[in-house]
Amino acid sequence: MERSFAKEVALLRRGQGEMFEGEGILAIAKALLQSGVSYVTGYQGAPVSHLMDVFADAKPLLQELGVHYEPAANEAGAAAMLAASINYPMRGAAVWKSTVGTNVASDALSNLASAGVRGGVVMVVGEDYGEGASIIQERTHAFCMKSSIWLLDPRPDHPRLVELIEQAFQLSEASSTPVMAEVRIRACHMRGRFTAKDNVTPAISTKTPLTTPDFDYGRICLPPSTYVQEQDKVNRRFPAARAFIAAKGMNEVLDGDLDEVGIIVQGGHANTLLRALARLGLADGFGASRIPVLVLNVTYPLVPEQVTGFCAGKRAVLVVEEGNPDYLEQAIAAALREADLNTRIVGKKVLPMAGEYTAETVLKGLARFLEGAVPRGVDLERVGEVLAASLSPGERARALIGAPLPARPPGFCTGCPERPVFAAMKLVQKELGQVHVAADIGCHSFATLPPFNMGNSILGYGLGLSSAAAVAPMFGERRTITVMGDGGFWHNGLSTGVTAALQNRTDGVLVVMDNGYTSATGQQFIPSSTADEGATRPRISIEQALRAMGVTWVKTQGTYVVKDMVKTLREALTTKEKGLKVIIAQQECQLARQRRIKPQIAAALKAGKRVVRTRYGVDAATCTGDHSCIRLSGCPSLTIKENPDPLRRDPVAHVNNDCVGCGLCGEVADAAQLCPSFYRADIVGNPTKRDLWIARLRQRLIARLQHFAEWRAPA
Repeated sequence: MERSFAKEVALLRRGQGEMFEGEGILAIAKALLQSGVSYVTGYQGAPVSHLMDVFADAKPLLQELGVHYEPAANEAGAAAMLAASINYPMRGAAVWKSTVGTNVASDALSNLASAGVRGGVVMVVGEDYGEGASIIQERTHAFCMKSSIWLLDPRPDHPRLVELIEQAFQLSEASSTPVMAEVRIRACHMRGRFTAKDNVTPAISTKTPLTTPDFDYGRICLPPSTYVQEQDKVNRRFPAARAFIAAKGMNEVLDGDLDEVGIIVQGGHANTLLRALARLGLADGFGASRIPVLVLNVTYPLVPEQVTGFCAGKRAVLVVEEGNPDYLEQAIAAALREADLNTRIVGKKVLPMAGEYTAETVLKGLARFLEGAVPRGVDLERVGEVLAASLSPGERARALIGAPLPARPPGFCTGCPERPVFAAMKLVQKELGQVHVAADIGCHSFATLPPFNMGNSILGYGLGLSSAAAVAPMFGERRTITVMGDGGFWHNGLSTGVTAALQNRTDGVLVVMDNGYTSATGQQFIPSSTADEGATRPRISIEQALRAMGVTWVKTQGTYVVKDMVKTLREALTTKEKGLKVIIAQQECQLARQRRIKPQIAAALKAGKRVVRTRYGVDAATCTGDHSCIRLSGCPSLTIKENPDPLRRDPVAHVNNDCVGCGLCGEVADAAQLCPSFYRADIVGNPTKRDLWIARLRQRLIARLQHFAEWRAPA
């Protein structure tokens, strides 16, 4: 995993009255245990990957409580596990990234929401929205509306976050409906403290198991039960949910003296709003606002009486709702019209329809709202001054630069074993011609960016092979290439893409990046990972799985030897054998490898043991300065520096201290027949007498050769 929570999970044992301090992810985990959850499942994905890591490290505690923890193969599997709460009064929790994870889970979720639940169900989903997101820009809100799943958007405050997670289970049980709690990346990693409660041992657990299976056809999602379930949603579940939300005060009203106007905000953006108000002198540093604020910790369903009660008597209300469409703004406006209230609703007229609501964005929108509403008691001149002062540094920087700032796209890590595959692919295409490349979700999708620019489409996790199905026949004899990670292979690729390719006799090439983990989300284990118990054999071999499915052309190839990868790719694209051809590009994730070996190297050096580390460099005197190596490699450690030759102006290539010794730069230069300027150096820590003797011998030999070269040089 990306990081270990082995130390922090001790906090999960804190009991009644003890102080708990840590990240938001840890607070959520503690809230689940305090709620008496019986089972936890999920699939890793930012920004909630660490919640899975926490439970993986907390297995001893979970076993003591009788809580079953089981990572799912994908989000659909995680959602299906929640079926346990349909028939039995067991509280269950699931975790995944939204909206993409929710899309994958949608079939099971629709059935879960229709059948209803006896035990409380809470899904903690990462609302990865905005410019820092790694996914399509959509919102979870639409899915919850479609399937009648209640949606929490908790205010980022540890005591309130924990309380809302606990209330989410109660809400689920009071209305027989699953609940989603969406948390953003800032809430996940925000540190805070709260007073803990004792962990609750679930009534049904691995220690106190069920004795009798329950069958109720009314909970089966087939006619005529589905007709009754839909009526139950409307006639009982909705009213019960709204009554519970109002009775428990899940939404919050922050009173203020400037009550001509008001603000309704999603709970997840409450802190950003309060910070903007504080900058305008309309709130203090502790969240006390002079303008009344309705914080919607539950964004679906809305409680009409709460909305109309808050808006009554106000001339205008600002709705701070991130994303598109403006579901909340429309629902609030409809509630006011039905109640015959003339309060003016302002939202997307002053705030962007799309894009992340950063602190600056909210400040600008708030200032525009106040300037339009002109409430008594607000110094509009100061509002304008604060806004101008906030925007001026950026405007001044843009004026000085005189052009848009260059984009800073994400890229492969230093030494990433997937980079050489695309370098090889680039060389093969130079030889055989351009090839359509279907990309997939994962680190390898960075190849769509410079310097590779490979990947014509990305349709979903593990769906790369399927996305090439209609394109491949249109290229005739020229085969397409699909690139898929090992995580995507197990998530969806084997069951969907490979199965269909075999059934339809697809003649294409699939490259599976087997780096041993779901690396993009933090090195979580997958079926083909080497067992964390220390075993050296993979749990489930990708090659064996493919051969068992009927794939006959399968080759496993290490990635760092570019010439070998070029040869394998060329063979796959030109062989006369028809059908699916799979190349398993196998090399451990370099980031995970470095995290594993650096402590080992440090310990060995401290113990006085001999340690050899490999580094690569560029001979500045030999480098021609054409930078082809950079264009073919793209390694972050391969950069440029000033040319030491006063007669040459072009900068030369240079390998900086980030180098991890993978050797790709030299491999690319050799495979592409670029230049012989790369060299390899072995750095020996705690050298032996033999090492020192060899080093002195080499220095003397080099000195003699230099002297000989100077002697032979013409005068």
